[in-house]
Amino acid sequence: MNSRPLADQVIIKRDDAEKVTQGGIHLPDRAQNVPRKGTVLAAGPGRLLDNGTRGEMELKAGDRVYFSAYGVQEVEIDDEKVIICREADVLAVIESE
Repeated sequence: MNSRPLADQVIIKRDDAEKVTQGGIHLPDRAQNVPRKGTVLAAGPGRLLDNGTRGEMELKAGDRVYFSAYGVQEVEIDDEKVIICREADVLAVIESE
């Protein structure tokens, strides 16, 4: 990837939508829910604090996360759709699935 997030921004690759239900029913594209979880591809250096230091980022590349439906920007980087959002828009880190 040729992009680097700034401040407390993170770049997330959204998981693919499920195309088949657990019962085996195939869903058309319009009926698929847009997943709000994915994998962090890159994290910025941290937010600049009032005292001039940088706040430490809790997220790192490779973390699996749930993110908010609001406040995120979907962009295309290297022909791949990704999410760019603030670290505060990430709701939780997924420890195991």
